[in-house]
Amino acid sequence: MLMKTASQSLTEQLCARFAERIRSRLLAPGARLPSVRLCAQQQGVSVSTVVAAYDQLLAQGLVVASKNRGFFVRDASLNPARAPVNKAQTATKSIAAAPAGAGPESAAPLAAWSTATWMATRQAPIDATALIRGMFHKVSNKPQPGMGVFPPDWLETSFMPAAVRKVTSVNALRDFSLQYGEPMGDAGLRRALSQKLSSLNVHAVPEQIITTVGATHALDIVSRTLLRAGDCVMVEEPGWAVEFARLDALGMRILPVPRRADGPDLEVMAQYCEIHQPKLFVSVSVFHNPTGYCLTPGSAHRVLQLANQHNFHIAEDDTYSHLAPEHATRLCALDGLQRTIYVSGFAKILAPGWRVGFMAAPPDLVERLLDTKLLATLTTPALLEKALAWCIDQGQLRRHAERIRTRLDQARARSVKLALAHGCTFAAEPAGLFGWVETGVDTDALAQRMLDEGYLLAPGSLFHAVRKPSTLMRINFATTQEAAFWKVFARLRDGL
Repeated sequence: MLMKTASQSLTEQLCARFAERIRSRLLAPGARLPSVRLCAQQQGVSVSTVVAAYDQLLAQGLVVASKNRGFFVRDASLNPARAPVNKAQTATKSIAAAPAGAGPESAAPLAAWSTATWMATRQAPIDATALIRGMFHKVSNKPQPGMGVFPPDWLETSFMPAAVRKVTSVNALRDFSLQYGEPMGDAGLRRALSQKLSSLNVHAVPEQIITTVGATHALDIVSRTLLRAGDCVMVEEPGWAVEFARLDALGMRILPVPRRADGPDLEVMAQYCEIHQPKLFVSVSVFHNPTGYCLTPGSAHRVLQLANQHNFHIAEDDTYSHLAPEHATRLCALDGLQRTIYVSGFAKILAPGWRVGFMAAPPDLVERLLDTKLLATLTTPALLEKALAWCIDQGQLRRHAERIRTRLDQARARSVKLALAHGCTFAAEPAGLFGWVETGVDTDALAQRMLDEGYLLAPGSLFHAVRKPSTLMRINFATTQEAAFWKVFARLRDGL
């Protein structure tokens, strides 16, 4: 709630609040601001205060006004007067390529998609980049339920500083810091990763492993190597918001594959293969984001059969491998790295700032993937890679992961209990880091209200290739185990 102060009027405070959200993309280009009356009601101020604040936003060029329709966040790349309409038209283009039978939505006429997309833009959505920005610029000091990382205190260790000291002796620094690192990545780390992968039944020699600047960088290298603008890519839906946004930015045609408890919808995949000849399938087999589902052996075998029959590759994102049992089903283990590319990293479990990831690839793809890496980054930070290799070799990473898993199990139990007590249900059995929660209200609208209370949510619409209103939200079990969040959540939800 806004409070009048000696230094800033209510109008200035309200204008500053919206301006910050627009600049940080918590309000996306084309998003509609709340109506004047609704905003006045939400913020506890007069209508005239809201009108004056919106006028200031207009003067700053942050919003545009449309007669009889309201105020919209300005998209500098578009004609401001037409921004909301163009936004909907642009989002509709990616749907036109969806084959019949891909799900109930894909069978709808194009006009229906346009309406759904337009409704999504009216809800002032939080987008994928807003979540990323939230990782670097905190909304508040409160635990953030929408973030995809562990709280910093969970990741504090004594062995990581020791590892850095170990590899930064005078002689060591002289040997590797005055020249570029190895193009494939530090040899010691690749040997350690090869041994670690063998415990997951993924057999890759060090020569098949390439280090990257995080797992997202690895996925980007795969996409840039195997695809060209306009190519079709199958991606699980709901799925990781950043992956949808990244592929869309590269100009790919995204084919959403419904994710079920046992794996991807095989019938939809088969139809896509017959009609669109996709070149890549991006999958999270273990502790799928956001549902927490894990792939079953039967589903995995059928996916690999489709890949062989229709000649496409599979990028298996195993970002959450450190939280999962070793015996969990992985496509790469069954395929032996023939059509599959294994991707993982250490930002989630160990050191977000180190940005060390890697991929293990079929031998015939290694050189092509390496060329793409070299064109983008030349090499990766040898110092951090050597320190990580020491953490793995000494068993420190394994013990740290065990501690995190124990703590996460406890946090999950508390979060689930609180969610159920506050009237929520789970759309998927709670597992891993994330919960897929049914709220009963539009979570785009709820997310904007929660921002006023200092909480960043991850609304369900984020996890679809084309945004549409959703009553689901993804929560992080590590940051939703406090009753204070759920009390605020229930109050604002009930207000909707």
